[in-house]
Amino acid sequence: MIARQIRRGPLARHSEPKWRLPLDRRHPTDDTQPKRVFVGSGGILSLQNDDVIIKMSGMYKARCATKKLRNLFASFPAVVVSGARQVGKTTLLRHSFPDYDYVVFDPSIDVENARAEPDLFLKNHPPPLVLDEIQYAPEVAAAIKRRVDEADARPGMYLLTGSQQWQVMRAMAESLAGRAAFLDLYGFSLQELADEADVPGWLARWLADADGLVASSPRTHAPFGRTVWEWLWRGTLPGAALLSRDLVPDFWTGYHRTYIERDARSAGSVDDWQRFGMFLRLASALTAQEVNASQLGRDIGITPQTARRWLAILSGTFQWFEHPAFDRNPVKRVSRKPKGYLADTGLACFHAHLSAPKALGGHPLAGALFETAMASEIRKGAASLQGGTSFWHWRAAGGAEVDLILERDGQLYPFEVKLTTKPSRRDTTGLLAFREAHPQERIAMGAVLCGVDRPFWITEDVAALPWNLI
Repeated sequence: MIARQIRRGPLARHSEPKWRLPLDRRHPTDDTQPKRVFVGSGGILSLQNDDVIIKMSGMYKARCATKKLRNLFASFPAVVVSGARQVGKTTLLRHSFPDYDYVVFDPSIDVENARAEPDLFLKNHPPPLVLDEIQYAPEVAAAIKRRVDEADARPGMYLLTGSQQWQVMRAMAESLAGRAAFLDLYGFSLQELADEADVPGWLARWLADADGLVASSPRTHAPFGRTVWEWLWRGTLPGAALLSRDLVPDFWTGYHRTYIERDARSAGSVDDWQRFGMFLRLASALTAQEVNASQLGRDIGITPQTARRWLAILSGTFQWFEHPAFDRNPVKRVSRKPKGYLADTGLACFHAHLSAPKALGGHPLAGALFETAMASEIRKGAASLQGGTSFWHWRAAGGAEVDLILERDGQLYPFEVKLTTKPSRRDTTGLLAFREAHPQERIAMGAVLCGVDRPFWITEDVAALPWNLI
C-alpha cells in the first residue's frame, strides 16, 4: 500500500449535547492544530503503528503503567506487555526504553528466520531486546528461556509485546515460568488523558478513604474539552482518542477490518469470517448485559458452542471482558451468567453506525455504552493498585442489581453506573439490596458514577461521583 500525506485544518464546529463539563484550559483541544495523517490507496486509513499515531498528533501521553513496567524489568529477566491491537504497547516500550534493539514480528513473514532458527536470531540480537508481537513467533520463547538460564536469570533482558492473550500466555507460561512478569495495557484512562499519570487516581483514593475523597472536592477533567458523548464515541485507543473528529470513523473502519482479517483469523479457527464479523457487531450491541451464548448463537444462526468459542476469541484478543456473577457458593457462581463488555466503546459506536457524538444523545445504547466505559475505567484504575483485585456483578431473583463490585483484601466495593446528572435515593436501591442480602460480608461505601460535577453523599453510605474524576 502506497501512503500519501494529507493535511487537515481545524474541524468545523459541531452542535454539542447539553451534558458538557467545563474545559480544563491546561489541555488544548485537538481541533486547534493541523493534523498530518497517512491515507492508503482507496482512501482507507492506514494507522497500524501506535508510535506513528502518537507522533502525528505531536504529543506523547504518559501511561500509568510506566513505573510498574520499569520496576518489573529491573526485577525480572523478561516482561510481557499484552493488550489489544493499537492500545499503545509499542509506544510505551519505545518511549520507556528508547535505546534498546527492537524487532517486530509478522504473521506472514519469518523475520530474520526467527521462527526457523530462534537461537541464531537471538545471538544476532543480544539483550536488552524488545520483541514486538511475539505471538507471531512463539518458537522464540523457548530460545529466550535458554538465554535467560545461561545468564542466570539476569533481570532486564527481554521485553515482549503481544495482542493475542492465550497464544502469548501459553507460550510464555510454558517456556518462561518463573522468569517472566506479565503486564496488561489498556486504552487511555481519563487520568492519562489529563496528563496525571504520575499521581494516585481517584479509585485508589476512594478505596483508601471514601469520606476524604468526597470532602476534598477532587478535580474532574473533560478530555480535550469533550463531552461524555464524544468520549464514548471516540473510545480510548490512542489512534482514535488523538485524531481529528472527521477521521475517527476511518480509524475504526480500518481497525475492524484489520482485526477480522488478521488478528482474529490467526487467533482461532473460524470458518465463516463474514458471520464472525456479524457476531462481533452483535456482541457490541449486547455490551453491559448478561452473557447468553444460546441467544448470541440463535440470532446469527450458530450453535451455542460456537458462540462461546467466538467469545473466547474476542476475550483472547482483548476485545471483550466479563465479570462473573457474585456468589460465595462456587457452584452457583459458575452456573449464573457473567456480564459481558466490549473492551472499547469507540468500536461499539462504529458497529452501531453512529456517525457523530451527538447521535448518542437519546440512543438506546447510550446507557449500556456509558456503563461499559465506566467498567473499563475502573479496571484501568485497579491495574495501578498493588496486589490483586476481582470484579463481579450481582443480580437478585427479584430484579435488584449492582453493576460492578470490586473485591480487594476481603472487602467489597459496590458501584452503580447511571446516565443522569441528578442521582437520587432511587438510584441506590440496588446497592442497599446487595448490602441487605449479604450481611456477613465486609461491604464498603457504595458509589453511583454519573454526570454530576462534584462528589456528594446521596445516603449515609452511598456517594455520587463524577464520571470524569481523575
